[in-house]
Amino acid sequence: MDTESLRLFVLAAEKLNISAAGRELDMVPAVASARLAKLEKSMGADLLHRSTRKVSVSLEGSELLPFAREIIAQEDAARAALGQKSLDITGTLRFTAPSTFAQSYIAPFLPEFTTQHPKIKLDLRLSDAKFDLIDGSFDLAIRNSAMADSSLKGRKLANDTRILCAAPTYLREHGNPAHPDALRDHSLIAFQSQNARVLVGPDGATGLFDPQSAKCRITTDDGMSLKAVTLAGAGISTNSLWNVHEELMSGALVRVLPGYKLEGDTALWLVYPKTNILSPKVRVFMDFLIDKIGRCAAFN
Repeated sequence: MDTESLRLFVLAAEKLNISAAGRELDMVPAVASARLAKLEKSMGADLLHRSTRKVSVSLEGSELLPFAREIIAQEDAARAALGQKSLDITGTLRFTAPSTFAQSYIAPFLPEFTTQHPKIKLDLRLSDAKFDLIDGSFDLAIRNSAMADSSLKGRKLANDTRILCAAPTYLREHGNPAHPDALRDHSLIAFQSQNARVLVGPDGATGLFDPQSAKCRITTDDGMSLKAVTLAGAGISTNSLWNVHEELMSGALVRVLPGYKLEGDTALWLVYPKTNILSPKVRVFMDFLIDKIGRCAAFN
């Protein structure tokens, strides 16, 4: 099978643009269209639907896509094994991560990565909304929970310690709770989908951070907004330590119930579609992120 045509198909499926996919492989539009037509003829199916306005992936194309990626990854791995490691790693890497995390701990490092790997193009979707990796044709994602989907694999990136915190102005006005039961009398700030979380004290006693039963006056679906309203003195919230690390050091935020821990081992995971071979572009980006995040004080 012509792996170069498979590369073209994968790029066209990701970009939904045949000409742009061809340019990435140094093909003029006419050549790219002809290569795809030849591939479709050999497969006996239309892989892409074309119109004057847009390109979309057909049902048959969606079924072929994971196998095409696997074949390409196998070829790249074989080239590396045969001593061609000096060849530049190329390709477009589609990556998604929570926007709050990405703004602080990924975006600042990207110029260094693109300098190290000038032939890798990054296609980023940075949002607190979760995209489907398979349907969205993503190579890699950051998630804050282990994989429930059997079609995905994961590698731990860092611990994700959660804490309760509030602004000093709020605590001066409303008092600092000494026990989780006192949270019922406080204004809580929470994510829209946040469930009750168990708090465990040093003596094993437990309590709840429960937005549903307390005075939860503000809910949001954005981590930066959650921190912002907490800083403004709106109430007590749960935050990832990495998100409020600097504010705790400066005193802009104060830990609430510091003797209690939120139950559960939360972590950040690098998640990717299950495959026998991890493509070089994904492998080097994963290694880069693990190295950079591992050095950050907020995770250690």
